[in-house]
Amino acid sequence: MSHDDLSQHPQHPQQPQHPAFPDDFTTGTHRHVPPQGDAALDDLDDRFVFDFQAYDDLEDGRRWSTWLSVEPLCRGPEPLPDWVVTSQGAIDTELGVLKTGKEADVHLIERADPRDPAGGGVVMAAKRYRSPEHRTFHRSASYTEGRSMKRSRDERALKRKSTFGRQVAAGEWAVSEWGALVRLWNLGLPVPYPVQIDGTEILMEWITVVDEDGAVQTAPRLAQTRPSPELLASYFEQLTDALATMVQNGLVHGDLSAYNILAAGERLVVIDLPQIVDLVGNLNGMTFLQRDCTNICGWFRSRGLDVDEHALFAELMAHAF
Repeated sequence: MSHDDLSQHPQHPQQPQHPAFPDDFTTGTHRHVPPQGDAALDDLDDRFVFDFQAYDDLEDGRRWSTWLSVEPLCRGPEPLPDWVVTSQGAIDTELGVLKTGKEADVHLIERADPRDPAGGGVVMAAKRYRSPEHRTFHRSASYTEGRSMKRSRDERALKRKSTFGRQVAAGEWAVSEWGALVRLWNLGLPVPYPVQIDGTEILMEWITVVDEDGAVQTAPRLAQTRPSPELLASYFEQLTDALATMVQNGLVHGDLSAYNILAAGERLVVIDLPQIVDLVGNLNGMTFLQRDCTNICGWFRSRGLDVDEHALFAELMAHAF
């Protein structure tokens, strides 16, 4: 067999024939050079044309908005208030500590998009539950009675109060307060609007008042106020209506007092809801409700309003059953 015959044998295929290219054909990475000027965009579909803006690197104390990084169920109920900033380019800026507590600290955060000044910005309250080594749950058992957890491993860790159990507890209290805020907001009750939850941090509406100088300030706690007799009576009526709606839906605040109610002008806003309990599902539900009534009526009596905790408790029981 000759050499020419071998080229026709199946085991010796011929080398592939490449097409001929013009002499000016470029084989580099960037082979296409579009024409200069506006003519370069004439053939582009408008659906693929968008504006691009670069954002500067963030300084300490600032972070990118976490609105789109959390699950949809971790965002506030719809319809969203107009002041909620949802821009992907928004930046969260730490403004300082608003309040410290045994279980959590509340900070102020401004969320705004620097490239969209027309969209405005908003200052929110960020409640952050503390790390396990800095927290105590000395009363958690009575509040969590009747609650169920998705994983038995977590429930066992909670009962043992292990390090992992404390981590679970931190998340449990944040989730509990988030769920309470969402549920009460949907019921039309006076609570801060819950913006989002991310781990053990809850972003919520910052409840404010305007002082005599026109400056925006955090609304004072009810215990810090000295309302007029007319406003005092209005405050008590508002609380009675809120408690009635809660018990009608089987809920009890569990730790209600003049220290976790904000006085925003002529309206009251209830805060601090991680310990909310089921009126029937929790064996201590009735006890907690009675204690809430005692705390509230005691404060209103100290301000000169003639109210009785037993009468309030009986009225709420009529609403509950």
